[in-house]
Amino acid sequence: MRILLVGINYAPDLIGVAKYNTELCEALAAHGHEVRVVTAPPYYPEWRVPEPYRGFRYRSETLNGVSIKRTPIYTPEVPTGAKRLVHHASFTLSSLWPVISTSVRWRPDVVFAVAPSLMSAAVPGWIAARIGAFSWLHLQDFEVDAAFDLGLLSNRRLRAPMVAMERLILRSFDSVSTISPQMLHRLITKGVDRDKVREVRNWTDVQKISPGQACPRFRKDVLALDSSDFVCLYSGTMSNKQGLDLIIDAARSVGNTNSKIRFVLCGDGPHKEQLQQLAGGLTNVSFLGLQSSENFAELLKAADVHLIPQKAEAADLVLPSKLGGILASGRPVIVMANPGTGLAEEIGQGGIVIPPGDAGGLAEAIAALAGNAALCRTLGEEARSIAVARWDKATIISTVERTMLAQHQRRQGLSPTAAELATLNAKDRNAR
Repeated sequence: MRILLVGINYAPDLIGVAKYNTELCEALAAHGHEVRVVTAPPYYPEWRVPEPYRGFRYRSETLNGVSIKRTPIYTPEVPTGAKRLVHHASFTLSSLWPVISTSVRWRPDVVFAVAPSLMSAAVPGWIAARIGAFSWLHLQDFEVDAAFDLGLLSNRRLRAPMVAMERLILRSFDSVSTISPQMLHRLITKGVDRDKVREVRNWTDVQKISPGQACPRFRKDVLALDSSDFVCLYSGTMSNKQGLDLIIDAARSVGNTNSKIRFVLCGDGPHKEQLQQLAGGLTNVSFLGLQSSENFAELLKAADVHLIPQKAEAADLVLPSKLGGILASGRPVIVMANPGTGLAEEIGQGGIVIPPGDAGGLAEAIAALAGNAALCRTLGEEARSIAVARWDKATIISTVERTMLAQHQRRQGLSPTAAELATLNAKDRNAR
């Protein structure tokens, strides 16, 4: 097939949506499909475009068999709600010509748009219908709901027209997917036909990230901790929607009773400097920058427990993509979520769920795990089982490829041949 992906995030960005866009495209290219991408320069999570990609011009490159067209965008140093809108609007405008020209000249069989940015998905959905391609929109989060519910946008008069535009874009695609069952339900309440929706969660490589003893050298050289420390790890983007200040509050509380409990916050983002100021004077909190993919598996195993704080307003607007790797590492996780939300149900028996915003409850849960190695082991084993059953990279990407192929051949009045199905099965086995 010829597959065109349109999305604002792509490699060499290391985390977030870029990781999944990149891994999907490279897997499809490795399976023999022709894959092209229209994207922006790297900028996330620092919200800063690196020197080689700066300048208001278009760039073309090829990475691991994928042809990439990068469009210029506006990237704010401080991403407020209004500036984010301008940021996404700039990608919508700059990607307009590459998407249309590539679609008309190259004639992709599948047009796959990824939100964010939802605004930029309008053109891919429209052009796919004109050239007879199968159109697929994948939502990593609900941008409009999150912007208002989390206070990124405060002008309530904007909400109604933005929701109306969102509905039009969602309905324009042949298929719409998102990353959790609760988010699928939200799609249906927004008016998307039930037979159009599907779940495609953010996968993890359960072979690469696996349980095991933490590397003593990694703990000592990278984390500056020893084997007797009980390590509580947060790894990911540091923005205002995570509620990371609650970890600092818990660290301050725990530090008064147990000096062996240590907190490590690893990542980058617009909220990092503020968090470092909040943690000023605390000797049990340390910060790390983004880790390479080679170090990431070791980082996850270096933790005794993983932390996922979350504001109540963010419930079911997004399922944290970091969760798959955390579960695969075979370590327990403490999450902030209300009962019945997607995050709470996803954890199951693989961790401890506490109410959002409860820093005291977080401190108590950490202390309970720090004093109970058997409970940590039991929860970690269950977490690993959940990862293998629900988050396996090879299985999820194979399902996406099969769906694309079936829809493409249906449009051609064909069905997959026995040989094609056998080839897909073989690729699936090899990937495992």
